[in-house]
Amino acid sequence: MPERILVIDIGKTNAKVAVVDAGSLAQIDFIARPSRVLPGPPYPHADTDGIWAFLLDALGALHARHGADAVSITAHGATAALLDADGRLALPVLDYEHPGPDALADAYDAARPAFAETGTPKLPGGLVVGRQLFWQFATFPAAARATRILMYPQYWAHRLTGVAASEATSLGCHTDLWNPAARDFSSLVAAQGWRPLFPALRAASDCLGPITRQVADATGLSPATPVFCGIHDSNASLLPHLRSRRAPFAVVSTGTWVVTMAVGGRAVQLDPGRDTLVNVNAFGDPVPSARFMGGREWELTRPEPLPDPAAVGALLERGIFLLPSVVAGSGPFPDRRAQWIGPADATPAERTAALSLYLAMMTSTCLELIGAAGPTLVEGPFARNALYVAMLGAATGRPVVLPAPGSTGTSLGAALLALPEPPAPQETAAATPEPDPALATYADRWRARAARPVDA
Repeated sequence: MPERILVIDIGKTNAKVAVVDAGSLAQIDFIARPSRVLPGPPYPHADTDGIWAFLLDALGALHARHGADAVSITAHGATAALLDADGRLALPVLDYEHPGPDALADAYDAARPAFAETGTPKLPGGLVVGRQLFWQFATFPAAARATRILMYPQYWAHRLTGVAASEATSLGCHTDLWNPAARDFSSLVAAQGWRPLFPALRAASDCLGPITRQVADATGLSPATPVFCGIHDSNASLLPHLRSRRAPFAVVSTGTWVVTMAVGGRAVQLDPGRDTLVNVNAFGDPVPSARFMGGREWELTRPEPLPDPAAVGALLERGIFLLPSVVAGSGPFPDRRAQWIGPADATPAERTAALSLYLAMMTSTCLELIGAAGPTLVEGPFARNALYVAMLGAATGRPVVLPAPGSTGTSLGAALLALPEPPAPQETAAATPEPDPALATYADRWRARAARPVDA
């Protein structure tokens, strides 16, 4: 069994390599850098060469500090790579925020499967991988050179090992490419003639092989170092809880996107018009999910680093609200534009506090839409925002649970892929006491305002 696992974590905002200790399941070190988007041509795309150079340097540096026995991978969704016969990119990896695919929106909508088949909502730009591919193959002659389509975690696994694979957590993440109930590719894949381009399906925990000699020479890692297939990042956050908890519970994975996932919750009819979807977990099971771009909204709106207690009391008394949506086009209120309610002289500290409450209310709305029940487990940066955590507990009326110190959901989940008989993840501790009545009242008022018609 490996003692030290290097986890490659490619997020939309940052790329990171972390060291996870197999015995304690704690992250003990990491190196990170921003995930740059290059402007083109032919369209805005991921800086894959820059990320690759960073990964080789970081893998080598962390191996020199701690040693390394295995490499595992997690990456964000809505991203695929088209490879040619030589294993190189036939086209750059599209930035999913680029609106280019909107040019063929009508044609794609006529071709795409129903939500009931794929669990994929209708989303703009490149947020649906099938939409990306449809546009790329119709628009760019170079796409015809593609011999393989890889999802993003498996693209990096291929660069490390030379082995191509497909994997369900990334295929099942708002792509239109996967049928969660059938546990197989969707009708779109066959209709577009893409099935031969997808490599054989592998489990996220499958070892694809050792690193290539070139990677070993560049990093100092042993040529025998195994590389595991990889997993979609939100499902990496979910995996430790699937291994250690009984349903019902919900996981909130926070980063650029806030992704909520309900395990064993109430039966509900998902509403694709509100950015609900079906994710697929590491065991291939469908998971009702909803999301919004919470991390991006924090970056765009935050005037102060963190709210202070005095600001919280003032905004509750003065009735300061931020209503949806700071980032329109997705999330539970996709057709709304952000609106501030309350006194015009709100201070930056009060606005930061209101932003934290807004993010908690958006999260609570997502949890309600997917029928979440039981405790809510928050992973990622928002777990460090005490006001967000308190508001989420008050809004849902259920306890909010935070990760144990030293653990991060995505890194831990990806590391578990490399452990055939992993130890139980560290216990987590409840973070919210009884809901604060003032916050519960604020939640009711926020909901009432958010439910009003757009032109009211």
